[in-house]
Amino acid sequence: MDILALNCGSSSVKYQLFDWKKQKVIAKGMVERVTIGDSYIVHEVPGRETYREEHECPDHKAAIHLIIKILTDKEQGVVTDMGEISAVGHRVVHGGEKFTSSVLINDTVLDAIKDVQHLAPLHNPPNISGIEAAQANLPDVPHIAIFDTAFHQSMPEHAYMYPVPYEWYGKHGVRRYGFHGTSHLYVSKRAAVLLGKAPEDCNIITMHIGNGVSHTAIKNGVSVDTSMGLTPLEGAVMGTRCGDIDPAIPAFIMDREGLSPKEIDSTLNKKSGVLGITGEFTDRRDVIAAAEAGNERCKLALEIESYRLKKYIGSYCAALGRLDAVVFTAGVGEMGWLIREKALEDLEHIGIKLDKEKNRNTMTRKKETLITTADSPVKVFVIPTDEELVFTEDVVAILEETYTDHMNFKYSFADSTFQRT
Repeated sequence: MDILALNCGSSSVKYQLFDWKKQKVIAKGMVERVTIGDSYIVHEVPGRETYREEHECPDHKAAIHLIIKILTDKEQGVVTDMGEISAVGHRVVHGGEKFTSSVLINDTVLDAIKDVQHLAPLHNPPNISGIEAAQANLPDVPHIAIFDTAFHQSMPEHAYMYPVPYEWYGKHGVRRYGFHGTSHLYVSKRAAVLLGKAPEDCNIITMHIGNGVSHTAIKNGVSVDTSMGLTPLEGAVMGTRCGDIDPAIPAFIMDREGLSPKEIDSTLNKKSGVLGITGEFTDRRDVIAAAEAGNERCKLALEIESYRLKKYIGSYCAALGRLDAVVFTAGVGEMGWLIREKALEDLEHIGIKLDKEKNRNTMTRKKETLITTADSPVKVFVIPTDEELVFTEDVVAILEETYTDHMNFKYSFADSTFQRT
């Protein structure tokens, strides 16, 4: 049984083909610059050289057709035809309140996803385009939606409701939803294994730090609070998103600069965060290099991001009461030792004793590492995330009718014998 996982962004399609019987990835890659020109695919197969091909993809249907072409190619492919693929799992960023778990996609489900696309206008439309394109290219296999928001539907009402007119919730669905759910699910289950505890016995703060950034307070194995809100704009400082700001700022700048609601929304989502402070960088490696070379705005960006991370650790520690571990994951979380060090500095009073040498030597996307001292009451792990594995296991469980909520479903990676492939 081969499972294809698809993650469709506005200008990219990430894919992974997983052999369920052999429990291994047989191919993965990404189509870049979809819809914007000069498109190309980067295709990786274990044991082979990475393959790159230039190919124009004016839409997601063309991108997915290109993926199918490469997967079945006589030289670069890994399957003889797409009939070997049993199902397709699709990342969907926003499911609103309608979806608390992964589901088989039918017309009703697709319509429901479309109904909430205004809550994630940068993400849901390309997710929907990807689903429709994949269904057109692979009409005879099941397609399953895996929602970023589903993991956070366990939050209590006092955590997800905003102190705004209550009718906004009933009329427009205004509440905290949270995102990066599959990543938070995966690394929290792995952290429980590393702690030698059952998930329901663990209180963990998970910190997904990439271009998008979100943090989650996990109490007794379930999400009880998370930093992103109604949309992915709220929360921590991100690559191009502002995160938490005074809510009066948008109206103030719209008035002073004569900006429209669409323009201010674009500025806060695409021109703020690390980019807004530095004026030129979003990649934290570039920010760190420029800061080391004396760029004052890059130094400031690092201080702002790290300070905000520290504040979230402190606030979620207070919310949880007892803290067992903090987990860093995603590109910056896994590779950015300096940002981790700054965020964890002077937190001994809450039980975090950082081993600076271990932390500085931990820059990998493949290895799970403990970066606190042996006597640190609270453990800090760097755990590479694997959202595609969550996609795959949800898909197989739905096909086999064994799927249930994540606290009762036994994921392979929640077992002490699990090894990354």
